[in-house]
Amino acid sequence: MSSNSCWVLTDGKAGTRSGALGLAEAVGLPVIDKHVSSALPWRWLPPYLWPRGVLGVGASADPLDPPWPRLIISAGERAVGPALEIKRRASKAVYSVHLQHPRVDPARFDLVVVSSHDGLHGPNVRVITGALHRVTADLLAEAATRFARSLEHLPRPRVAVLIGGANRVYRFDERTALRLADDLAALARDRGCSLMVTASRRTGAANEALLREKLDGLPVEFWDGTGENPYFAYLALADALIVTGDSVNMVSEACFTGKPVHVVHLSGGEGTKFERFHRALEESGATRPFAGRIEAWPSAPLDERTALADEIRHELRRAGADV
Repeated sequence: MSSNSCWVLTDGKAGTRSGALGLAEAVGLPVIDKHVSSALPWRWLPPYLWPRGVLGVGASADPLDPPWPRLIISAGERAVGPALEIKRRASKAVYSVHLQHPRVDPARFDLVVVSSHDGLHGPNVRVITGALHRVTADLLAEAATRFARSLEHLPRPRVAVLIGGANRVYRFDERTALRLADDLAALARDRGCSLMVTASRRTGAANEALLREKLDGLPVEFWDGTGENPYFAYLALADALIVTGDSVNMVSEACFTGKPVHVVHLSGGEGTKFERFHRALEESGATRPFAGRIEAWPSAPLDERTALADEIRHELRRAGADV
């Protein structure tokens, strides 16, 4: 027994959840967002060691009970076990899609979507360059309308500057912040650009203060963290973008705009999948390294979600789903 809905199964991490929800929303079925957590001993075991018949859900997880959905979109390693067990119990009534390398035979899912840096291939594997997300053309248009008046004082060209920070792979120290601040100040002071800047908690209070000090008095709008977040408006109203390379999602969202995206490469990441991610984007023409100036080159919106959603809808309709 199944319902004409889509379950999104993730561990709740923002980037993982955003990509799965973005694809689910593009497919068009009613979406039910479910957080999964694994009970012991399953959280200690990789998915390929889970036996048949085990959902493995912990007490903090959302219930996973019939009626089963028509579509499951799971993402991340913790969602693999529950997704496969639901598919086994529901048989052909559920179409299963997994995002990211599942660490099991991809043939156990109907469709697996991975980034090119994952190095996974197979008949039912779709390889994408960027990361899936929830940004849409309608979302950007609405944000542009809401913020257009408050940002109209900024002269063109307008450059959106999206600053992340340190994580388990990359470093963002005072030296990095100072170099970036000097480059941004030169853009605004000497090259006629205005800047729309947003920082994250990972930027660090001291680094953000340094950036603000260096950009003070220049044609810069630096979001102070109060009121509505202008992030999507910055994407929509920019003529070009500068993004720190620590966030796969942030870079991919910037590339969705189809505008020139300049990546600030931080220390760390050498020899990792993140380095391969950035290389793939550069080779595709979606990004270039930020070298202190704004460049222009032919680019198109990086929208891999639409083709995936079309393929999933096609398969669902073949199975009799109303979508």
